[in-house]
Amino acid sequence: MVDRRGEVVVGVDFGTLSARAVVVSVADGRERGSAVRAYRHGVVTERLPAGGAALGADWALQVPGDWWEALGGAVREALARADAVPGQLVGLGTDFTSCTVLPATVGGTPLCELPRFAERPHAYPKLWRHHAAQPEADLITAVAAERKEPWLPRYGGKVSSEWQHPKALQVLREDPEVYAAAERWIEAADWIVWRLTGEEHRSLSTAGYKGLVQDDHPSPAFLSAVHPDFADITAKVAGPLARPGTRAGALTAQAAAATGLPEGLPVAAGHIDAHVTAAAAGTLDPGHLLAIMGTSTCLIVNSEAPADVPGMCGAVRDGVVPGLWGYEAGQSGVGDIFAWAARTAVPEPYARQARERGIEVHELLTELAAGQPVGGHGLLALDWHSGNRSVLVDHHLSGLIVGLTLDTRPEDIYRALVEATAFGTRTIVTAYEEAGVPVEEVTAAGGLLKNRFLMQTYADVLDRPLHVTVSDQGPALGAAIHAAVAAGAHPDLRTASAAMARTHRSAYLPDPARAAAYAELHAAYTELHDHFGRGGSDLMHRLRTLRRRAG
Repeated sequence: MVDRRGEVVVGVDFGTLSARAVVVSVADGRERGSAVRAYRHGVVTERLPAGGAALGADWALQVPGDWWEALGGAVREALARADAVPGQLVGLGTDFTSCTVLPATVGGTPLCELPRFAERPHAYPKLWRHHAAQPEADLITAVAAERKEPWLPRYGGKVSSEWQHPKALQVLREDPEVYAAAERWIEAADWIVWRLTGEEHRSLSTAGYKGLVQDDHPSPAFLSAVHPDFADITAKVAGPLARPGTRAGALTAQAAAATGLPEGLPVAAGHIDAHVTAAAAGTLDPGHLLAIMGTSTCLIVNSEAPADVPGMCGAVRDGVVPGLWGYEAGQSGVGDIFAWAARTAVPEPYARQARERGIEVHELLTELAAGQPVGGHGLLALDWHSGNRSVLVDHHLSGLIVGLTLDTRPEDIYRALVEATAFGTRTIVTAYEEAGVPVEEVTAAGGLLKNRFLMQTYADVLDRPLHVTVSDQGPALGAAIHAAVAAGAHPDLRTASAAMARTHRSAYLPDPARAAAYAELHAAYTELHDHFGRGGSDLMHRLRTLRRRAG
């Protein structure tokens, strides 16, 4: 029997603003070292780094060089802190935000790195929160519904503007030259593994959920009906499919030099950040919902049987763990909404008080909001500042706060927004259950776990015990668990998760009185949700049209 006690694996999580690397023990998942490196250009929303015209509304791009630079820096620093030696390292795993997708040459070079395309916005990777392809998503959905395409119900009946096809169609419609030059249209999760190993693969997860690749998938006839020149998108996304936890290849000499890892190190297939976190949270069994809470929230649950869940991001066999159907839903804005409130709804006296106390504005608002009774602020909000991912799948919806008066304070608004995101989560859980996908337990992971008031609010709104992950770097730990399986240190994901996942069960318990009060407020939230999201009023869409028309 091989002694694994000294072996370690590296996991790297490519988030929205930074890359996070962890070095963890294969035997028990304990963290030996970690590091975070921010992307040099962050999220590009106004102008390209190379200059040029201003980007339009709802654009969100990134720079591939930032990912590679952050990868090398974070891995080297994590290794130094872990004091790991090459002989102890047995594997590398990565995950990425999704759908973050980029056009590249057949050799894997991003088009934005070619001089002739450096000032062309469509040559750059489109981040998951690039929502400017909503018209293309609406067109794809409408044509699919008219033709009764068999794959559409598996994706909740709607195609999201965040996915591969709408973003590619936007490129085709707005910059055909870039589209034609894109020999590959590839998720960043798969591109980074290609760069590490020199071998091109497509994660079954990214292909299934974001690329519509399953047994039933968009046919050439359908794609041509959407746009006469769109049928070749299938060739651009083609590649060998890799299941979760499989080995994609070995680290090249170039990648080894960039990261400080040994050449030939096994590299796991790429994966979606939310999906790898299921292994880190120990939520691979059917009925165990995982909420990965950060700038946005993803809600992942596995089931033994397929079901068509309205407004979901897809159901994929083997998508999260081999042998089960993995379901994904999500909320496009959560932490981003709280950041918006702290940035725009806080007067100078509040900011000064936070500075004098040496705390963040978020901490001050949380402290003040936590002292209020349920319903005490008299407000109700819709959490659609970044559109609605599930269950409405409409990124041209917008945020709303009802009940404002001259007495409304910043902490009132902050608490109403926290509650709105919790109501959005409850709406998704209800959709799962009504479609026949059981939700028996709930575990939370991600950067928002540090806010105890937020987590208690979710337990009260959901009226369920809430488990939480122990690691602050859930996705990176999940990537490391996948690396352990790809390297052969564990036979499968279930075994690896059982050994390496770390959670605190029932960390938050619902308060019966608050839960009852929130049930009443959630009914009111549903009333607003359905009025503005299901045809009662198209005001939000009309306002968005006016905004675009104004430039």
